[in-house]
This record gives sequence, structure tokens and C-alpha cells, in this order.
Amino acid sequence: MKLWFPSFFLFFPHVHEHIDFQHVSFLSEELFTDVTAGEKYRVDLLVKTKLKGEDSLIIVHIENQSYVQPSFPERMFIYFSRLFEKYRKRMLPIAVFSYDSLRNEPSSFTLQFPFFDVLHFQFLTVELRKQNWRDYIRHDNPIAAALLSKMGYTESERIELKKQFLRMIVRMELDEAKQRLLIGFFETYVNLSDEEEQQLRNEVNEMETKEKEKVLELLISYEQKGKKEGLEEGFKQGMKHLVYNMSKKGMTPKEIASLVDLTEEEVHCLLES
Repeated sequence: MKLWFPSFFLFFPHVHEHIDFQHVSFLSEELFTDVTAGEKYRVDLLVKTKLKGEDSLIIVHIENQSYVQPSFPERMFIYFSRLFEKYRKRMLPIAVFSYDSLRNEPSSFTLQFPFFDVLHFQFLTVELRKQNWRDYIRHDNPIAAALLSKMGYTESERIELKKQFLRMIVRMELDEAKQRLLIGFFETYVNLSDEEEQQLRNEVNEMETKEKEKVLELLISYEQKGKKEGLEEGFKQGMKHLVYNMSKKGMTPKEIASLVDLTEEEVHCLLES
């Protein structure tokens, strides 16, 4: 995450130019309790860093909001006040709205009287669904690649969206672990049907770019892994069903283990799962 932290500021270039990314450390998660509502809230991401040309530290608080919450600006202010009370540093609060609906989210929280303004608290925001995904496909940026899946696109663009996402992955030349992380995140939100996957394969085959072969390799590789994982899960479920039926007939875990070539511990795990 430390390596990808600068990538997030693609959404805030005016901030990116001021932050010294040579001095970045992640702070422990903070858990706050709302005494009146009886609910607990956990800060999503808290980072300590510096501004260029300054020795003083700043705290960057990034909060992902995945559902609509009318009181969210107030919650951001509560987070800010409690974090400031603890760290006593300048703080930059940022909210990332990642839900699917289109709204005009406020970026401030105010307390005022007709005769006096007590407080005007502001925070930076990015509403992912309002971002046009095509504006980001030329950026070799892992955060942009992953978040394409939460940006504004139509149903008819899903295949092109995934094709451009895979091209970004190929261009960035990430190691397999990072590839799996980004692809897993993307496919959580954009899961193509078998028919769409076949159309995607056809379109990749017709590409005339230098990424064509590598995109095909990536598609084939993850298709094979998906099939393997599917077979393994299918085998596990079948074995679980068999072990359960044998147990119902009065067989002991030891007897079952000897018949299905499992250890007694494995049989117990299947019966308890």
C-alpha cells in the first residue's frame, strides 16, 4: 500500500505536487464509539507524511464511504476532531464515495446561528461514479486501474471496460501478486458473463496493439486459475456431502477417513463446516 499511496493522488493533482512521498508511514487503525448511538466506527486509512520543503508532519485521513449516509459530513468532522485531539498535527481529510448511486455529496459540515457562524469544516471528496472511466485508461496507475470498476460506465461498456483494464495491467508490468490483487478487486464489481467473456476474447484477438499477446496470456492464465479453483471447490463440496451422508448412517469419523482417504481431522473439519 505504501508504494501505491502516491497513485491515489491522481484524483487530487494539486495535493500531489505538495506531498513529500519519501516520508510516508501508516498509522494504526483508530476505533471510535458513538456513545449516543451505541455504534462503533473505524477510520479507514491514516497516513503520516510531510509537505515538500517543510519539516513539520501532516496527517492524511482517507475515508471510503460505500453507502449513502446523510450524517456522513458530521461523522467526518467527529473523526477529524478526535484525530486532531490525539495527534495535534495538521490534517487533510479526504472522502472517497464508492457507492453506485449518483448524488451530490456535501464536502463540509457547518454549525451556525442566524447571528454567528461557529464552524465551517471542509474535506476533499471524490465521487467515483461521477468519474468517466475513459479519462483514466491512459494513466499507468494501479489505483486508477482498480477503481475503473467503481466509476461511471454503462452496461454496454462492460466488455470494453475490462479490456482497457487488462491493457493497463499489462502496461504496468506488475508482479503476479499485485496483478491478482487488482484483478480480484476489479472482478468483485465487474463480473462478466460467459458470453461477455467470449466476446472479450474475440475483441482482444482483433486488437492491433503491442499489448495484444500479453492481454491474451493474462486472460488465459486467469481463466485456467478460475477453472482450477472452481474444480477444487466442487471437489470439496462433493466430499463434504459424501462425508455428511456417511456420518448420518452412523459411521464414525475414523471409519469415514479410512474409506475416503482423509485424516480424521479433515473429516471433522468437513462435518463442522
